[in-house]
Amino acid sequence: MRIVQTLIPLEKLNALLPTLKAEYANALPFPHTALDDFLDREIAEAILEEFPGENDIRWKNYYDQNQKKQANENEEFMGPLTRKLLHALNSAEFLKFLEELTGIQNLIADPGFRGGGLHNIYRGGKLGIHADFNKHESLNLDRRLNLLLYLNKNWKDEYGGHIELWDKDMKHCVKKHAPLFNRAVVFTTTDTSYHGHPDPLNCPADMSRKSLALYYYTDGRPGEEVGQFHSTLFKDRPNEPKENSLMIKIGKYLRKLKSR
Repeated sequence: MRIVQTLIPLEKLNALLPTLKAEYANALPFPHTALDDFLDREIAEAILEEFPGENDIRWKNYYDQNQKKQANENEEFMGPLTRKLLHALNSAEFLKFLEELTGIQNLIADPGFRGGGLHNIYRGGKLGIHADFNKHESLNLDRRLNLLLYLNKNWKDEYGGHIELWDKDMKHCVKKHAPLFNRAVVFTTTDTSYHGHPDPLNCPADMSRKSLALYYYTDGRPGEEVGQFHSTLFKDRPNEPKENSLMIKIGKYLRKLKSR
């Protein structure tokens, strides 16, 4: 408990619950909230200091028509404080806070951070609008909740990279949140909780959109949410521009050369 309290200001967060619960439940297009100044400033600064650069670790690269990003779920490539924070965010004490916030009971953390961990996106990168995979296959659990903690200091609006939340019919973006330093966005995941940042980043070449990602599960889900197993479901926006497949292949090849 002590290390959790040291890394996460649970007393402050719990005091905000009466307001946050109502905000979360009533948010559109699906339940969510943005928690600014999520960590104590010095903790957030130290986590950012540990965040690896493009060539510092063995990132997993996603590079196709829907996404251009780096990810790492391997604790071997994380700093010591980052590992402690991720474990604290998976702790029983923090899960209790999330259950109170979201109304989703009996949440289960993923100690392997499948699909989560560290995310890193550079200029020109993107993550198309999508609904997340709905089952953790090896644990046989239902994915219910996402927490994204952004680590981007001095992030300007014109850089883009806002997380966009779209309506279930993919007609329009209902809400955007900028990926500002020490902002955590928490949202419920279903087969129609469409989100992403679909436009290429316009940040300077020496900057990137950094985040920590954690996903939470339950053993089963409400009947009205039950559907067939699926991986990530990417969706086109109205009049979505299509990238040239040849340019994507060239980009992949150039990235391989750069990483050698």
